Amino acid sequence: LVFLPWNGISNLKTQHEQVQCFRNAGRHLAPGGRFVIELWVPPLRRLPPGQTAVPFDVSDEHIGFDTYDVVRQICVSHHYRRDGEGSIRYQSGEFRYIWPAECDLMAQLAGLVPESRFEDWRGNPFTADSEKHVSVWRKPA
Repeated sequence: LVFLPWNGISNLKTQHEQVQCFRNAGRHLAPGGRFVIELWVPPLRRLPPGQTAVPFDVSDEHIGFDTYDVVRQICVSHHYRRDGEGSIRYQSGEFRYIWPAECDLMAQLAGLVPESRFEDWRGNPFTADSEKHVSVWRKPA
């Protein structure tokens, strides 16, 4: 079993690096072994044409929004947090988002076959409205 939870594959910022990750997983699996990832589905339907930012949290303690480069499939998540003394701290993280179909192609390039895809760890069905997925590929015997 190779297990990559909590959007870990998105930390690799190029398609080449992500494909190499799938291939590396495939090399380490015995026949019948599984590669499992948990990954978000980018909410680009919420992004009006010409707009590049989408807020995801606005509260007294935190303002968070994502900016998208749809050409490179890069998202930067921006966080402004107020600490206990009233100061504002800024943090950001950059990720490369991957569509589920692109994950399947990366798995195919790594010699893996699709086994299942769910919306979450409870096994709820993955749908067009799902915000994340848990996907499993198997190394053939």
